[in-house]
Amino acid sequence: MIYKPFYSYMGRGEGVEKFKRIKTEKVYEAHVFDVYNDYLELPDGRNVVYDLIRHNSGSCILPVMGDGTIVLVKQYRNSIDDITYEVPAGFIDVNETPQEAALRELREETGYVAEKTVFVSKTVLAIGTSDEQTYVYIGMDLSEGVKNPDENEFVENARLSMDDALDMIRNGKIVDSKTIIAIYAYNCMRLGTKI
Repeated sequence: MIYKPFYSYMGRGEGVEKFKRIKTEKVYEAHVFDVYNDYLELPDGRNVVYDLIRHNSGSCILPVMGDGTIVLVKQYRNSIDDITYEVPAGFIDVNETPQEAALRELREETGYVAEKTVFVSKTVLAIGTSDEQTYVYIGMDLSEGVKNPDENEFVENARLSMDDALDMIRNGKIVDSKTIIAIYAYNCMRLGTKI
C-alpha cells in the first residue's frame, strides 16, 4: 500500500474549501490570550459562530546531555492541578526569533546553554479552538549556566534516560503535547530515522 504524506489529507485539492470569515468580535481579554466569537460562512452558505482563542506564540527546547539523557522541568500546572514534566518553554518576546526564545527559556528554566539547536517543527497545540503556535527545538552540546526562572516559576530539573521518558509518555506521566513531540523527534534522530 502506498501512503500519502499526512499533509495531503489536510484539504489540499480534495474538495475542502476554506470558510469565509465575516467578522470576529472580542468577548474576553486575558493576560496571554483573547477569546473571540468568530463569525464564518460555510461553503454551503450557512453562517456559524465558532469560538476562537488568539494566543501568543511560543518556543520550546528539549535539552539533550552528552550522554543522551534529557532534561525536563518539573512544575505545577493549575490547568490540570498537577505536577508536570515538560520541555523548557515560553512566549516569544517582541523582536525575538523562535530560536532565541527557546534558548532564553532553556537558560532561565534549567541553567543550561545549548551550543547547537535543531529545529523540529512548528505545531498548533489546540487547533480546534486556538491559534497558539509553538516552535519545537532540540538543544545539544550543553554547558551549565545560571538558572534564572521568572518570579512566578517554581521549577526543578529532572534528568531522564530516553527509555524512562518514553515509558513516562506511555504511562501518562508526561502528558504535555509539545514535550511529547520533542521527545519523539529526538528519539527518531538518535535511532537514525527521519523526523
